[in-house]
Amino acid sequence: MGRPWAPRICSMISLQRKSRPMPRTRRLVIITSLILSFQILCGLVFTVELFSDVLGLRSWTLRWQAHELVQLTAVLGLILGTATSIAFLVDNLRRAQTVERQLQAASGALHTAMQAQFEEWCLSPAEADVALYAVKGYANAEIAELRGKSEATIKTQINAVFRKAGVQNRGQLIAQFLDLLLDAPAS
Repeated sequence: MGRPWAPRICSMISLQRKSRPMPRTRRLVIITSLILSFQILCGLVFTVELFSDVLGLRSWTLRWQAHELVQLTAVLGLILGTATSIAFLVDNLRRAQTVERQLQAASGALHTAMQAQFEEWCLSPAEADVALYAVKGYANAEIAELRGKSEATIKTQINAVFRKAGVQNRGQLIAQFLDLLLDAPAS
């Protein structure tokens, strides 16, 4: 016979879904799509009218009032589309600035956390520099060139970093800092 309660639960779930408000981004996509469609239609009105005037293909006759109303609607549609585009551009620029600020804050927080971890591991300033370059992905030869030291010195320093951090390789060192990020409390 099945489960007689299943249709009732399914209908209750569908009612709950219907009563939820539409997310802001989805609303914006729908509104933008409608405005863009209207703007395309308005552009087509002008394009068709232009080609019909140029080629002499006037196959419809509208009273001048109706003709002016169509043109006025098309102009308003294009103005609305332009205003909407400007509003979205300004909104996107604001969001980009916010994300940039957040990224800079996160970058600063990571740098601060890394420096604290270096101090906890009792790294010398040279070892901390080498560890930072290693975490950034530089090879020993590149670090040696950047620091003006020999590759053997860099290898000795990186091994000291590994020993003090309790890791075996660069991957594990990087994982230490990823753990710092993932375990950090959300602000």
